Amino acid sequence: MLNTSPRAKLHLLGSLAPLANSVTTFAAKVALLCALAIPTMKTMKKRFAVPQCRAIHNAALALGFVACILGLAFPAKAQGAKIITFDVPGSVCEVHFISCTVVNAINPEGVVVGTYDDANGAIHGYLRAADGTFTKFDVPGSFCTSFNGFLTSCASPTGINPHGEITGSYSDVNGFFHGFLLAPDGTFTTFDAAGSIGTSPTGISPGGVVTGNFFDANFVTHGFVRARDGAVTKFDVPSVFATAPSAINPTGLIAGNYLDANFEQHGFVRTPDGHITTFDPAGSIFTGVAAINPAGTVVGFYQDAKFVTHGFLRTIDGTISTFDFPGGEGTAIAGINPAGAITGDFRNVGFVRAANGALASFAPPNNFVTFISGINPAGVIAGTYIDRAFLEHGILRIP
Repeated sequence: MLNTSPRAKLHLLGSLAPLANSVTTFAAKVALLCALAIPTMKTMKKRFAVPQCRAIHNAALALGFVACILGLAFPAKAQGAKIITFDVPGSVCEVHFISCTVVNAINPEGVVVGTYDDANGAIHGYLRAADGTFTKFDVPGSFCTSFNGFLTSCASPTGINPHGEITGSYSDVNGFFHGFLLAPDGTFTTFDAAGSIGTSPTGISPGGVVTGNFFDANFVTHGFVRARDGAVTKFDVPSVFATAPSAINPTGLIAGNYLDANFEQHGFVRTPDGHITTFDPAGSIFTGVAAINPAGTVVGFYQDAKFVTHGFLRTIDGTISTFDFPGGEGTAIAGINPAGAITGDFRNVGFVRAANGALASFAPPNNFVTFISGINPAGVIAGTYIDRAFLEHGILRIP
């Protein structure tokens, strides 16, 4: 089950089952590398568990580079927009361990969170303020093994709300993952859903409500929502193999993915009172949900019977429309802001469609593949790109 974050972005939870399903399924999903956001999640970073996504992320990139390079697109210059690239100070990129700086989320103030690898290949969390200053952090009691980061992480932040509250996951000395909240004053709170042996938050609302997924002792994946007061509620799409929330909006609507008994992936929306609606765009054989905005519009991608990916938007009344960037195959929408502007990637570059319909594609210099994580109310887009030395860096597009 390939797709990230981001956006990791893919993710033994719900994602490993489809990979083991058949060679044909695996090959098809690898072919999606050029359209899906692999780096840590939102796009699978936000669809399944960050730790598992990291493992598949590194393996999938190695398998997908040749296929992706055949479809490289050359972006039109984004008029008036500024592209900023960055690496966390002290992060190390090496070809054999390509993940150095990964972007997972951006908030309305332009603060970005993600992960970086140190000189030993261990994974840590970071915050980049709008002025470009960095704050690195690890969750107290966390454990991350050198050059084995896809199995352990000292901090993998996946979401940040307007107040600067950050959520994500970390691993302990036994290799089990847990959820965390980091308050603006630096206070950490750790948590797990009841019965969890691996907790992976994927999003946080302005009110501090957290959603994500966890797997139990039987390796079944469930969704959860954690209220501001710390109460954790487990939920599942009925009669399915795995439930994996991707995002939550200010009203408490949760959007995500689930795997049915045939290991086929679909989308769902859950209301605050627990009502779940499932959906797929017409013709979809694989649906990936990435984000939801305050109006309840859900965005993501789907794969058709010819294994071509397309973007989709689902409004709160259930109406689904599709979107392909003109002249490009493999369109995947990764984010939508309150005004309805959407962003994502196609043919290895980023794109944005403004609320007025204006289109632009973009990529940093020396780009090999660009993956988008999200867009904030001001239209600032955050993501990760891989350069032609196959190393990862952060990217921001400022309108």
